Amino acid sequence: MPQPHGPRRRAQIAFTDTAAKQLDSITSEAELHALDRTLVVISVDPDAGEPLPGDSTGPQLRSYVDDVERVRLVYWVTALRTVVAFIEL
Repeated sequence: MPQPHGPRRRAQIAFTDTAAKQLDSITSEAELHALDRTLVVISVDPDAGEPLPGDSTGPQLRSYVDDVERVRLVYWVTALRTVVAFIEL
């Protein structure tokens, strides 16, 4: 009998150089909480964001907006389910 699959593994999140610099400059506890919440949503469901219009020559960009926390991520998902993100707080 086949074994049931365990919980789905979360996507790994990698930041662009610009986003990494933004992370270093965040000092507000509220902004860190808002970003953490948004990253959890995307790591659990990388398709949560809306596709952005574009051509097929590059990665499919997506935009996820958390209106409660006022955070926007523009990101793409690689073939290995790594999320590469730009951050707007």
